[in-house]
Amino acid sequence: MQKRNKMCPFCYLRSLFMPAPAKKEARPAYENGVRKTPLMGWSSWNTFRNNIDHDLIMDTARAMKETGLYDAGYRYVNLDDNWHSNMRDENGEWQGELVRFPDGIPALIKELNELGFKAGLYSSNGTLTCEDLPASLGRERADARTLAKWGAEYFKYDFCHNIPVPRYAPLVYAVEIAPLGSGKAAEYQVSNAVLKGLARRMKCAALPGGQYVSGLDAGKGSVLFDNIVVDADGEYSLTVCIKKYGRYEKYLGVTVNGEEKEGIMFPPQKHYNLTARFQTVVTLKAGRNSVELGNPVANARDSAAIQYRRMSRCLVDAVNEVAKERGTEPKPILFSICEWGFRKPWLWGATAGNMWRTTPDIRPWWFWIKTIYSRNVKLWKYASLGHFNDPDMLEVGNGKLTYDQNLAHFALWCMMSAPLVLGNDIRNIPRSVLDIVTDRELIAIDQDALGKQAKRVRKGLVDVLAKPLADGSVAICFFNKTKLSQKSRLDVGKIYKDDYVSPARSGGPAASGGAFGKAMSIIAGDAALENGKIVARIPADGVVVVKLK
Repeated sequence: MQKRNKMCPFCYLRSLFMPAPAKKEARPAYENGVRKTPLMGWSSWNTFRNNIDHDLIMDTARAMKETGLYDAGYRYVNLDDNWHSNMRDENGEWQGELVRFPDGIPALIKELNELGFKAGLYSSNGTLTCEDLPASLGRERADARTLAKWGAEYFKYDFCHNIPVPRYAPLVYAVEIAPLGSGKAAEYQVSNAVLKGLARRMKCAALPGGQYVSGLDAGKGSVLFDNIVVDADGEYSLTVCIKKYGRYEKYLGVTVNGEEKEGIMFPPQKHYNLTARFQTVVTLKAGRNSVELGNPVANARDSAAIQYRRMSRCLVDAVNEVAKERGTEPKPILFSICEWGFRKPWLWGATAGNMWRTTPDIRPWWFWIKTIYSRNVKLWKYASLGHFNDPDMLEVGNGKLTYDQNLAHFALWCMMSAPLVLGNDIRNIPRSVLDIVTDRELIAIDQDALGKQAKRVRKGLVDVLAKPLADGSVAICFFNKTKLSQKSRLDVGKIYKDDYVSPARSGGPAASGGAFGKAMSIIAGDAALENGKIVARIPADGVVVVKLK
């Protein structure tokens, strides 16, 4: 007997007579001309927190040169929170902490660039940073321009003091399109628009055209004006005409010719008048255009994605504007999303940035590093060239981590194609730590041109990770999660059959003559190839890493 549908009567009737919500379009990956392999550099936060100044940053950069870290690939020097003053300048722009960076941040960036380093700065997708200093929510365009003018090449964007985008939308009765500076607009009534999802026309005799559209809330509907005709390519003012209601904030996403543009925030409305007009600027092409309006925010995840995509667009625009003004080549800014993983940024991060934090902040505690690993290792399918999961900065050399734990931490981050951002005091780095973080073979795994994150092919007391490489080989990592040494075996044939890992199927060159797995090199630890199986002896809290040729 067929099981009866338990849908409530109201929901059942609605499914029969109400159209489905508007579908979300797949968005293209964010591209800004920055490096395709994971970031390598150093950040001030893990060791120095709020105690940074000009001399510390430059001493660290010089130490990176002297220790060989620069030659190993660590090229970014990133200032985390506390680099700037609580006061913006007379133009409303950021300025460096007045005492600790007396020459200003542009001078520091110039010094770093002259040493061959790229400079990184920090802010938050909120009203204040995590240290309660001026942040960028609502000021994205101005702050992005400051970064571009100063020549910053990396930008970490945190999530403290965030204010979510509301899920509600205004009641739209028309839009107006006018060339900038013309003073003459063409009006398009909702009576001639296409409604999607739960959008509905409602009558109101007091409005021009006699009707408005509701049902644009929470990603459930949209109104499409697909008959907008202009004479020439260029920038136009888009005026959204609304019927006032509700003393709470609202939002409209704007899509022009299928591409997401700047949305519009609507403040709580007092009802001295029935209607109001809110504007943004859009670029249209000569001939027929389409403008679609609706609030796509169905949950906190959508809100964060919209806000991070706004900043990413502002960064690209600012870089191009500054380059055009100066007559130079654009200096792209690597964009790091630091949302902490609560809103699943791996699902939308590639549309908004180059890397996205998948976890809360790291600490130099072994149990916490393993916790972060266990979350990030599952996200292998979301990484690709130029777009990477970020399990946070390296704690190698910090706290009370043992040598084996430090090595395992670094090797796992390399296997997971994670950004390699050192967080220790480079001026006093021990030789044992330096040897780990400059291991050329492990770094080569992280920086591999195929850009694939390792997949966990076996889970247990000993996890086994496999990562396809651009030269057709496969890196294998055995990770012992226990406090006792372990012996583990892995059948090479099973690796060859995995569609993601196999060099014949993963995008790298195929093995010739069925010879895959016939040769193996040891990168870290103790292992042997015996009768088609890798036999690894892994120390407590340690790793063995090999490469199958």
